Amino acid sequence: MAQAWAFFLLALFSFSSYVSRIFLCSRNGQGSFLCALIPREVPSIVSDRYRTAYHFQPPKNWMNDPNGPMYYNGIYHLFFQHNPNGPQWGDIVWGHSVSTDLVNWIILEPAIEPDTPGDIKGCWSGSATILFGGQPVIMYTGGDVENHQVQNIALPKNLSDMYLREWTKAGNNPVLQPVGPGMNPGEFRDPTTGWIGPDGLWRIGIGAEVNGYSAALLYKSEDFLNWSRVDHPLYSSSASTMWECLDFFAVLPGSNGGLDLSAAIPKGAKHVLKFSEDQCDKYMIGVYDLERDAFVPDTVLDDRRLLPRIDYGNYYASKSFFDSKNRRRIIWGWTNESDSSADDIAKGWAGIYAIPRKIWLDRDGKQLLQWPVEEIDSLRRNEISYQGLDLEKGDLYEIKGVDTLQADVEIDFELTSIDDADSFDPSWLLDPEKHCREAGASVHGGIGPFGLVILASSDMEEHTVVHFRVYKSQKEYMILMCSDIRRSSLRQGLYTPAYGGFFEFDLEKERKISLRTLIDRSAVESFGGGGRVCIIARVYPVAIVDDGKAQMYAFNNGSTTVRVPHLRAWSMMTAQVNLKKG
Repeated sequence: MAQAWAFFLLALFSFSSYVSRIFLCSRNGQGSFLCALIPREVPSIVSDRYRTAYHFQPPKNWMNDPNGPMYYNGIYHLFFQHNPNGPQWGDIVWGHSVSTDLVNWIILEPAIEPDTPGDIKGCWSGSATILFGGQPVIMYTGGDVENHQVQNIALPKNLSDMYLREWTKAGNNPVLQPVGPGMNPGEFRDPTTGWIGPDGLWRIGIGAEVNGYSAALLYKSEDFLNWSRVDHPLYSSSASTMWECLDFFAVLPGSNGGLDLSAAIPKGAKHVLKFSEDQCDKYMIGVYDLERDAFVPDTVLDDRRLLPRIDYGNYYASKSFFDSKNRRRIIWGWTNESDSSADDIAKGWAGIYAIPRKIWLDRDGKQLLQWPVEEIDSLRRNEISYQGLDLEKGDLYEIKGVDTLQADVEIDFELTSIDDADSFDPSWLLDPEKHCREAGASVHGGIGPFGLVILASSDMEEHTVVHFRVYKSQKEYMILMCSDIRRSSLRQGLYTPAYGGFFEFDLEKERKISLRTLIDRSAVESFGGGGRVCIIARVYPVAIVDDGKAQMYAFNNGSTTVRVPHLRAWSMMTAQVNLKKG
C-alpha cells in the first residue's frame, strides 16, 4: 500500500560522537506534534555485514586502481593495486585474481612486487596487452630510486601455466623515463593498453604533466621493449595539470559489441580518450587521425566540469579491456570507502570494485552507455514482479519478497504526461551534485522526484534514495538522476553526498525511464536511462548491523502521476570472491 510521503519529514536527526540523538515526532489528540529526544547508541562499524557479497575485493587490506584486466586462454585476469600489509595505501604490489565468469574469483600471489631500481618505491598502475602470437605483456609505472615515475615491462614466466601466476621483469627496465623539455618526473604514469598503427608499430599513451599542462604522451615501438617518444602528444589540454589512469579505445556508434584496437577498425568508428581527474573519471569522444597520429575530439569544451563522466558517484581509476571471448568491451572502476581511515583499520579492509560493465557508444555517437555484464544475472534468485502500479503524488509503495540487503531491482517509470516538466537551467550541468542537494527527494516538483528508497530502516531514520527529475530544455528533455546518501546512516564521520548526473532523453518518442539498482550491503550501484548515467555509492546503515533488515519502496513526489508498468526484483546470492588461495 502507498504511504504518505510526509513520513520522511517526521525523522530529523543530528550526530554526536558515539550516540545519535533522534527527534521522533508524533501527532497528539489536539493535532499538534510532540517530539521526544531519544538517545541512540550506534554499533561498531566492524561488522562482516558491511563487506559486499558480490562486488570484487581482496580478502583483506587495502585495494585501489584496477590494473591490466585481460582475457587469455579461457581465463579472465584482474590485477589490482594492493597493500598486503594493511588497510591503508602504501607498500603497493600488483594483486592478482582469476575467474572464468567475472563473478567468482580465485586470489593468487601478487604478480609484481617492488624489488628492482625501476620500481623499488612502488609498483603502480598499468595495462596488459596481448601481442601477436598470443604473448601477454604488462607495462606498469614504477617509482624509481630517485622517486621519479618510470615505465617497466613484465612478462609471464611460464605460458603453460593457465593462471600466469609468475611474472618476470624485462632486463632493460625501466623502458621509459620522464625525459624531455617541460617534463615533470613526478607526473608520468599509467600507460594504456598497446595498439598497432598502420605502420605496424606498437603505440601506447602515458599520462603526464608537460609545461604545467595535462598530456597523453604517445610512444612507439617495434617489439614492445624498446620505445621512442612521438614528437607530439596523442592529445593535450591546458585545462588541467595532469591526467592519470588513461584509457584509449575504439567504439562503433549503435553497436554494443566491442572493438579490438589492434585489429582493423570499421569505417564510422569513434575513439574514446578516458582519464581521471577531479576525483572522477571523464571522457571525450572523437576520432583517431591516422595521418596525424593524434586523437581529435568531436567537441572541445571550455569548462572541464562539463565533460561527461563514466560514473557520477564514488568511482575512479577505471580500466577497460577487449573481451575476445564475447566480443565486448568491459570496464572496471575502483570504489573506495566513505568512512574514516580509523574505521578501515578497525575493519581490516578498504576498497571494492564496481560491477564489471559492458561499455559501448550510443546510436548518436555522443554518449557512452554501460550495463552490468550479463554474468552477474547468474546470482539472481527468487524473482518478484509487480505490474501496473500507479504512483500519485506522495505515494510510497513498499517492495517486498526480496533480500533488501542483496538485491537486483529493475523498474520502468512511465510518464502519464510530460506537460508539467519544470524548466531546465543549463548552469545546473556545472554542478549536478549541488542541484541534487537542493532538489532532494522530499522537494516537490512537476515531474519527479520519483524512484526508489532503499536500505531504509523501519522508522525511516536511515534511507538512501535513487531518483529522477524531468526538465524541459529548449530543444529536448533533460533527466536528472540522483543517488542521495545524505541520510543513509546514523554514523558520524561518513562522506554522505547527494551524487547526480544529467542525461538527454527523447520523451516525445519514449516515455519510459528505466532504472536498475544493484544493492550489495555497503554498495549501491545504479544505472539510469538504459545506462546513460551510472552512479555507485558506499553506505553503512546502522540498521544492517542492528537487525539485518531494511525496507525498499517505489515512490513519487511530483505533481504528475507516474506509472510503473513493470517492476522486477531478485535476491542476489553471495559470490565466491577471493575467499581462498588458488
